[in-house]
Amino acid sequence: MDMEIVIPEELPLMTLPRIAFFPQAMLPLHIFEPRYREMLRDVLATNRLFAVAGLDSGKTGAFEPPHRIATLGIIRACQENKDGTANLLLQGLSRVEIHEILRNEPYRAVRIRALDNDPGAGLEVNIKLRARLSRLIATRLRLSGEPTNQLTRFEKTVDDPATFVDLAAFNFCENVRLKQKLLETLSVHRRLELLSEEIQANIDLIKLRHKLQGGLADDGIANN
Repeated sequence: MDMEIVIPEELPLMTLPRIAFFPQAMLPLHIFEPRYREMLRDVLATNRLFAVAGLDSGKTGAFEPPHRIATLGIIRACQENKDGTANLLLQGLSRVEIHEILRNEPYRAVRIRALDNDPGAGLEVNIKLRARLSRLIATRLRLSGEPTNQLTRFEKTVDDPATFVDLAAFNFCENVRLKQKLLETLSVHRRLELLSEEIQANIDLIKLRHKLQGGLADDGIANN
């Protein structure tokens, strides 16, 4: 049984390129840099908590500038290797807003504030949007030839619209910029709308490609 987790105001931060980490998602990490090895030793000895932020490539003049909104995670499993590296599984707990970078050495530490979801609409409305998003994901998987068993397992365990859209964004959205926008959007209703629009656009693109391709294989489309 999990104990109640108290979110501290200050905690370590890992900044990674081209990633948007979400609450409830499971993120595998390979820890090899000396700074993160030291961070890992410290968090394993205390509360097992640290945050992960995407690298904000739009900012210049700062060391590894993080996006303002990140996700706090807890280490659920960790395997330390003989060479000092480690493999771990981090589970997202909560969106957090980075208020201040406290230090960068020996690893980055930040002051944060936990953020709550805003339903943005009634539960019944969001449940309907969740069902629509689920159907869209299933359609995209079918059209693209991706395994549908991943979605089946996913659907069986997630009824809550907020959790569903966060996990769907983490697992099924390939647009990193949109993923960060979804992470920054506190309205569950709006997140459901945005991700549904993206998946529908994916479906339309796949259908268009199939139409242009005709009966040719993927590597023969230029001959059509």
